[in-house]
Amino acid sequence: MAVALVGLPGAGKSAVGRRLAQRLQFPFIDSDDLIERRIGCSIRDYFEREGEQSFRDVEQTVIAELAASAEGIVSTGGGAVLREANRLQLHNHFHVIYLRSSPEDLFRRLRHDVKRPLLQVADPLGRLHELYAARDPLYRQAAHDVVETGRPSVAMLVNIIVMQLELAGVIPPGSRSDPTG
Repeated sequence: MAVALVGLPGAGKSAVGRRLAQRLQFPFIDSDDLIERRIGCSIRDYFEREGEQSFRDVEQTVIAELAASAEGIVSTGGGAVLREANRLQLHNHFHVIYLRSSPEDLFRRLRHDVKRPLLQVADPLGRLHELYAARDPLYRQAAHDVVETGRPSVAMLVNIIVMQLELAGVIPPGSRSDPTG
């Protein structure tokens, strides 16, 4: 079983992915963590030193490798869907969930975050609107399901995703019971 989470920076892919993996007792893989191990530095530093194109090349290689051995819950980087090859790999090898957040919700969550290179601009909310306009259709193209993140807690989002995975036949019915109570 393989599920990939896609969405804009700050949509909750890592937090929700970790909790979902715990709940379903599957491995959790953060593609950004794999990329950082491969490049030997932070994505932000690599972005600044080598540029976005070079970063996207590494990201494409990592996504192809993950697709070849698809297992567990994978959290992708916010821009993973920019390349058609990645959208196809994700859609064909994973059950893809798009964690959709409005630019305003994302800005509320990210306004103090300095680790996201694409948001280190004079007008981060404007940048989030641009990213949303450009990427929303790409996320939808890659996704099998869309989950509106809005203001629900991580636990509530996990419950919604588990229900969708059951309805889609990705996991057996009854996986919904939360062992943590």
